[in-house]
Amino acid sequence: MRRGSRRAAAAVTLAALAALITGCGHDDVATPSGTATPSGYADMKKKVDAAESAAAAADRDATSDADR
Repeated sequence: MRRGSRRAAAAVTLAALAALITGCGHDDVATPSGTATPSGYADMKKKVDAAESAAAAADRDATSDADR
């Protein structure tokens, strides 16, 4: 690739990147007021807690010397 072609390709790439950053940088989405939680949050929290507990139990079991 020639030097002029590389510079042109780099300029086009930088211009496209700048356009993407400028276009995607604005966040005009309305934010919910207060501390509202999404529906199903409590159920998801219970599932996450159960999964963390199961992972901790599996880790304890894997490092236990009881069956060795």
